[in-house]
This record gives sequence, C-alpha cells and structure tokens, in this order.
Amino acid sequence: MSAAHAPEAPNAVLADVLPGARVRDAVLIVSGALLTALFAQISIHVPGSPVPITGQTLAVGLVGATLGLRRGMASLSLYVLLGLFLPFYADGDSGWDVVWGASGGYLIGFIFAAGAIGWFAEHGADRNIVLAFVAFVVGQLIIFAFGLVGLKIAVDESWSWTIHNGFTIFIFGGLVKAAIGAAILPSAWGLVRRFER
Repeated sequence: MSAAHAPEAPNAVLADVLPGARVRDAVLIVSGALLTALFAQISIHVPGSPVPITGQTLAVGLVGATLGLRRGMASLSLYVLLGLFLPFYADGDSGWDVVWGASGGYLIGFIFAAGAIGWFAEHGADRNIVLAFVAFVVGQLIIFAFGLVGLKIAVDESWSWTIHNGFTIFIFGGLVKAAIGAAILPSAWGLVRRFER
C-alpha cells in the first residue's frame, strides 16, 4: 500500500495523502512558499521593536507539519529565495537588505523550524493536539534563536534589549499561533480519516 492510500503509515504527513510524487511535491513546495508569503502580509508593528508580529510563523508551522522535514525546509528555502526578488516578506518587502536586517535571522530560522516541525509530524505529533502544540512551540523557539542572533547583529543593541524586543514581547502571540496550529492539524487528520472510510 502506498503512502497516498495509507495516511497512518509511519512517517506519513498530510501531503502524503495526495496522489503523485514529483509533481505533487513541487506543487506543494511552491504552495507552501506562497502561503507563507500571504501570511507575511498579516503584519502588526510593535512600538520599540524593529520586528513586526506577522502570520509567517503560523504558516511556517503549518507548512512544516503538512509537508514534512525535507519538503517543509525546501518550501521555506524557496520562500526566502523568492523574497529576495519579489515582495514576499512582511509588509511587501523584498531584497537582501531584509535578510541582512533586523528580520533576517527570523527568515533563516523559518527554514530550520519547518524542518523540525516536519520531523515531529513525520513521527506522529501532528495527530495529537498536545504533541502538535509542543512541535509548534519548538519550531517557534528555533525561529527566535536564529532571529535573536540576527537582530543583535543588525541593531547592535544590548542582549537585554534584543531579548525584550525580539522575543519577550512575542511570547503570547507565539503561544496563540502554536495553539491554532495544534488545533488545525489533528482536525485535518480527522477529515482525512473520514474521507478514507
């Protein structure tokens, strides 16, 4: 039985429910990059911080969990690459100055976070609301780890300033996004199981 017809197979993620292989994967990778670009336009500026609150981190988690480790990383790598030339980053920004700026570390963190969440999903975390929440939180922590280093280099402020303006003020929103992702994924698997019957 192929993974397309056995969503409960080991290492299967939601993308494996769809038929095909190479074409399917290419379409899904591009779709994940476009979804992230769309969610990037949900942007709220925070007074005192050069980094806005965006929908990108939710998209990163959903893309990683849906596509798995390799395809998730490929999709977010494509997103970062396309944003160099197209207005894909938050607020329709693009170019190298964004990657080298205050948000650049977060962008690089997206790639590794999608991979980590994809790995968790391949091991069944996306089927359980608690494990999915943990996976999303781990992904967010990876994004913040890269983001804080990039922010510190870009703005050359103290570590206390960097942590406050690049992490602390985003904790609540990050937990909300993790909860949303954790609610969506098991529900999606429930729909898949219903249609498989």
